Amino acid sequence: MKFILKLLITAVLVVILSKILPNVTVDNYVSAVLVALSLSLLNFIVRPILVILTLPVTVLTLGIFLLVINAIIILLADWLVDGFEVNGFLWAFIFALLLAIGRSILFKILEKDNN
Repeated sequence: MKFILKLLITAVLVVILSKILPNVTVDNYVSAVLVALSLSLLNFIVRPILVILTLPVTVLTLGIFLLVINAIIILLADWLVDGFEVNGFLWAFIFALLLAIGRSILFKILEKDNN
């Protein structure tokens, strides 16, 4: 149940960010849910591989390079999901940064409500 709630929160954030950012588009709410689902799957499968492969760069940049990995994950979701489009790496980077901030704030609120 918690996974579904987090998935829906991510989908709502995807829709909100697509309205705010000019070069990010989501066709409909189903596409937003599919983006949230693909992001969770990509973060579970692909992200650990990318983190291990780029570990020296991540250590040298004190973890800042993880934002680049998040942008790559967003671009992969763009490639996988029809109805979701991000025009360029910079917009994927900004989208990933804002999505990470929004998710961490909302997930913290969700954790406080459960306790």
